[in-house]
Amino acid sequence: MTTVRTAAILLMSSLMSIPAVAQTASPPALDYAVVADSFSLPAGTTFGSTSGVAINSKGHIFVLHRGPNPLMEFDANGKFIRALGDGLFDRPHGLRIDAQDNIWTTDVRSHVVYKISPEGRVLLVLGVRDTAGEMHAYGHLRLFNEPNDVAFGPAGEIYVVQGHGKGEPKVIKFDKDGNFIKVWGKKGKGPGEFDVPHSLVFDAQGLLYVADRSNQRIQVFDGDGNYIRESSHPGTPCGLFMTPDQTIWLAHGHTGQIMTLDLKGKVLGVMADAGQGGMPNHGVAAQAVGSQAPRIIPAAFPSRRMFPKWR
Repeated sequence: MTTVRTAAILLMSSLMSIPAVAQTASPPALDYAVVADSFSLPAGTTFGSTSGVAINSKGHIFVLHRGPNPLMEFDANGKFIRALGDGLFDRPHGLRIDAQDNIWTTDVRSHVVYKISPEGRVLLVLGVRDTAGEMHAYGHLRLFNEPNDVAFGPAGEIYVVQGHGKGEPKVIKFDKDGNFIKVWGKKGKGPGEFDVPHSLVFDAQGLLYVADRSNQRIQVFDGDGNYIRESSHPGTPCGLFMTPDQTIWLAHGHTGQIMTLDLKGKVLGVMADAGQGGMPNHGVAAQAVGSQAPRIIPAAFPSRRMFPKWR
């Protein structure tokens, strides 16, 4: 009897098109099924538009959304544990969890990145709230203009992509303590240029993959920003997640698909109609389940109508 793998779909929205890795045959369908009612929310509570999902070392699921109690934690079965972040966000966007279970979030309207301890205390703020730009007037702090997502390099370096339509698109690198190191990128279509760099992940070799959403491609760099290669993904490549076996999971907005890719960008499998009336065009996360295929949690729109179910 075939095991049905579960695709957990939250819900969210957005936009994009460029040249590609050749694909001679249609990739196989991923053996996943979308199911509803995954999360038990407190009475009278619902999700706003969901923009980020992440899973910690305990298998707990964190959901970042645009509504009251913007950061919620659930156990692996979707049971509500707690809510965090009231008063922190104006337009929450990216969500990641590091190896120490610290929670990292970005806010595209407030122009800040938060590092939050597993206990819920704000440990670090990158940028200055409600201040868009490049450097602080006194020259001691790096600013952001619409930070979209955050990733961590091999030595704990912090990488942030910015630019959601108004801000100049860039990758900004900090050391593990949040000290600014360097920046690269500008708006354009050439190598090392971006149009809404929306998500980023590292592979085991220390290469950085950037979902260059409105250029409809994924660009690959070394940790210092040197361009390595790119792959084309017509549509809106929005959310990236790297599994330990070095498979890339892609939330592919405007196609209604979740895809698996190899490190060169070749499409290995496709889950069509993953949005179920929405578009999976924000974050995506994978949760290992023993030796089975991972459970997948993308974000789509509108999250008020449908929630995934673990089983």
